[in-house]
Amino acid sequence: MSQKLSCKVALVTGGTSGIGLATAKRFVAEGAYVFITGRRQTELDAAVNEIGKNVMGIQGDVSNLADLDRLYATIEQEQGHLDVIFANAGVGQPIPLGSITEEHFDKTFNTNVKGLLFTVQKALPLIPEGGSIILNASTASIVGTPAFSVYGATKAAVRSFARNWTLDLKERKIRVNAISPGMVPTPGYDQFGFSEEQAKEFVESQAKNIPLGRVGTPDEIAKAVVFLASDDSSFVNGIELFVDGGMAQI
Repeated sequence: MSQKLSCKVALVTGGTSGIGLATAKRFVAEGAYVFITGRRQTELDAAVNEIGKNVMGIQGDVSNLADLDRLYATIEQEQGHLDVIFANAGVGQPIPLGSITEEHFDKTFNTNVKGLLFTVQKALPLIPEGGSIILNASTASIVGTPAFSVYGATKAAVRSFARNWTLDLKERKIRVNAISPGMVPTPGYDQFGFSEEQAKEFVESQAKNIPLGRVGTPDEIAKAVVFLASDDSSFVNGIELFVDGGMAQI
């Protein structure tokens, strides 16, 4: 069986759980060597062990530019180049207008916007002509959700990055696309502060708005990221690919 990412070198930020981990697994299964990042060493080590082969974990926070410099120095030393970036690391917490704090705003924008921007910009010297950059956006970029205005604003910025960077990088033939997952329960939902019962109720309430009648899985998102990373999408550039069961499409 042919492998869609054979001999490619890829980076997945926020690769220790959920969509990031599922994507790193898919990348390796498709023949890539993968670097993953995460803020917590214990979780990073566990993810590397779970992936099993052709993977290296590098601890760091994407909102910390020194950590990004160290990341890319390591990638350059280990592999010399980078064919694919999945800028996946992100945070989100439900806080309604009237209760938004400066700390909440700064944390969300520093990771989802500043961190993503410099994740891509600092990687550019390592990306050869024909590389693929995939930005993890969200259906929140176009659909309003109570208490998620700050998060939604960061994801709208991510979508804008994809459009503009497509033009900035056209001479190098580097493709930039955004993927926008819908409702996909992951360990990242822990930051919402829900109890187990509240989390279940939240997911069930959201599933009612999805034409397919269910929420998605991290692996379903990962398969779509593989498509955007591979030559199967060689003429796909600047798009926002919704993988949401139709939730934001009707």
